[in-house]
Amino acid sequence: MLKIAVPVLGDDSTIRNYMEALTASGAEPVTGAAVRPECCDGLLLPGGIDIDPVLFGQEKAPETECNRELDDMQLGILRRFLDLGKPVFGICRGHQVINVAFGGTLVQHLPTAPDHVHLGPGVDNVHACEAVPGSFIAECYGARFTANSSHHQGVDRPGDGLRVVLRAPDGVVEALEHETLPVWSVQFHPERMGFAHKREDTVDGSLLFRFFLEKCKR
Repeated sequence: MLKIAVPVLGDDSTIRNYMEALTASGAEPVTGAAVRPECCDGLLLPGGIDIDPVLFGQEKAPETECNRELDDMQLGILRRFLDLGKPVFGICRGHQVINVAFGGTLVQHLPTAPDHVHLGPGVDNVHACEAVPGSFIAECYGARFTANSSHHQGVDRPGDGLRVVLRAPDGVVEALEHETLPVWSVQFHPERMGFAHKREDTVDGSLLFRFFLEKCKR
């Protein structure tokens, strides 16, 4: 069985949906801050709190809430997976962590944040997306599809080697892929679009987990 690292600090309940999605896909999630990349087949960076803007050369905006200990832990683990050439997949915060790790920057509070933020318990925003032909996300879902949304920050300048392959109608970057490394990320939440959380108003998020795990098998 594939072992997928999902590094967090403290209570694993914060990543319950990610763990359930991996388990439903036939993988074993490995959690905690002391993840050993050499013993795992891939890395999933989950959603969560904002990233410290010092890490991308900015002062903290009023809307930003961050945890530098979490940032340093996840960035350190990410670098070890990259050194080993093992697949990495980022979701929401994880998408932004990947961008910052490669030298990119973030918008700390989107001008169109009301169109992207979580609306309440169990209620995500939903919007259209347009994919770049030939990208991993287009292979999964085609050129145009709908996805959920639960964030107030976004990718600004893409990091070195990262290619923007999906945007929302307002231009927000919804997916990245690396030009040469096995690294992919999405801003939306596929773990809340598939399996027990499958919904009729978005595409099936389980396809992205299947895509990632197929890459990990190789």
